[in-house]
Amino acid sequence: MQNLSRHISFPRLLILGASSVIGSSWIYTNGIFFDKYGAGGEIFGFMLATFITVLASLSFAELSSIFPRSGGPVVYSYLAFGKRWGFATGWAILGAYLSALSFYVTASSMLLATLVPKISTGPGYTIAGAHVSLMELAIGVAFTLFIFALNIRGTKLTAGVQAVLFIGLVILGGALVVTGFTQGSPKNFWPAFATGNDPLANVVRFVLPAMTFLTGWEVVTILAEEAAMPPRKIGKAVVGAILLAASYYIIVLLASAWVYPWQKTATFSMGSITAFTEAGFPLLGTAAYLIAFLGLLTSFIGLFTAAPRLILSLARAGLLPPKFAEINEKHNTPVNATVLVLVFAVGFGWLGKGAMTYFLDLGGFFVAMAWAITAVALWRIRRTYPTLNGGFRLKRLWPSLLGGLLAVTIAVATLYPKSPVALAWPTEYIMLAVWIGLGLLFYALGRKEHQPKDQALHHLLGEKEFQRLKDLEK
Repeated sequence: MQNLSRHISFPRLLILGASSVIGSSWIYTNGIFFDKYGAGGEIFGFMLATFITVLASLSFAELSSIFPRSGGPVVYSYLAFGKRWGFATGWAILGAYLSALSFYVTASSMLLATLVPKISTGPGYTIAGAHVSLMELAIGVAFTLFIFALNIRGTKLTAGVQAVLFIGLVILGGALVVTGFTQGSPKNFWPAFATGNDPLANVVRFVLPAMTFLTGWEVVTILAEEAAMPPRKIGKAVVGAILLAASYYIIVLLASAWVYPWQKTATFSMGSITAFTEAGFPLLGTAAYLIAFLGLLTSFIGLFTAAPRLILSLARAGLLPPKFAEINEKHNTPVNATVLVLVFAVGFGWLGKGAMTYFLDLGGFFVAMAWAITAVALWRIRRTYPTLNGGFRLKRLWPSLLGGLLAVTIAVATLYPKSPVALAWPTEYIMLAVWIGLGLLFYALGRKEHQPKDQALHHLLGEKEFQRLKDLEK
């Protein structure tokens, strides 16, 4: 079984994780979310979601330090519970990443359309009440092909590109924050909720989309096989990526609500981009636009890098056809798995901007389930192999189990139609059923390729870690 080479340093792994989280839509959809939940609902909802995410990430952090292998969560759940749960975990995170990638296929052309409105006009079709022009679709597909071409050349290139783009995000975000807090006023932010709205309910309702915005840090564990560092540092990079990205989100959004009355921002289709312009800082409105564009690039690149490695891991275990485990010798990339991700992203991306909210909601459901499974996997592995230690070891398991419990509670609540975080009926339930159905189909079609557990673990863990487990079992 071919292995991936180690060449990603700690700073670049941390940046890969954080920049994969920081996307594009949060900087302009905050107008929609301010209107729906209030500025307080979005910002405090982000804080609550960050707390849940950090708790849930602790299990990933410890397990990635013990098993620094490609596909991370697939490895952990397979070892803990066997092939069915290993497949379910990988398919769930893959669903979340493909939801985000499909979103970016649309978002790339939508961003350009704000500068060149003609992009959104002309012949096309309508889905979910939104017109999708053929030009929009063509631009989105072209953009996706560019990201594909970048990723096919390997993580050494993508990690370098991510580092440069992340520095740009920090500089532009810093300009918004400094201006927002020095030139704005707390009166623009407070009261943070619309009159008559339940503040707590609005905060809780935003947790699900916030968890989708915070998705991407799992990239650190999925790329662990390519990390050139002591394993304990991989665990630190997991938590550090979340805190870095979440702080960026919260501070920049708060600066946006500080510089201009959030009630007015709630009426803008481009959120903070328009808010800074209306507040008298048109250059910063442009900066906010550039943040959206850079964030789209970093998240698109990061998730497009990670998704094929999930497929690679599933193929190594015999849960997907073995051709998806093949690695290109020149660029050291899972080339067939990357092509499959391209097919999925474009295949779902044609649904257009009317499906953007659907992608966000479904992504939140998928990651919540994967986080919960991984938390329980750590508990199971600790019981089976109590002496395993990769350098990042939790003193107590209850914080990670609590994170998993909160995540699964939110995920289950989305399936209850009357809950405040319920999926949109019937579209989102249909899309969820389609993805689960595809998973069951892939699993059933690949049954002849399923390997005995020891053989699968040998491929998933590699010779060294597999032998270590065998020695512990003696």
